[in-house]
Amino acid sequence: MSRKYQGLIALNTKTLEGGNVDDLVTSISKEIESEGAKVEQIEQLGRKQFAYSTRHLDAGHYVNYFFEAAPDALTRIQSRLKLHGNVHLQHYHRVA
Repeated sequence: MSRKYQGLIALNTKTLEGGNVDDLVTSISKEIESEGAKVEQIEQLGRKQFAYSTRHLDAGHYVNYFFEAAPDALTRIQSRLKLHGNVHLQHYHRVA
């Protein structure tokens, strides 16, 4: 049984080498899909300041990912993106 989720991910673009932000957003989407999810919509919210500096970073590029996945796939997605060097923060909640 699959459920719909929203994932808010803050990307660290300071360590972005060579490519642009759109390529990074697409690569994160492919990593989510590689864990069995189906990405339905991607909404880029842009660069926003953090309330306080975390891990020597003052701002991040926020992206909303709307996807459908099984509940066990969500934990695999979180674990996989935790290892990604450009993912600074990630938060998920169930939409439907």
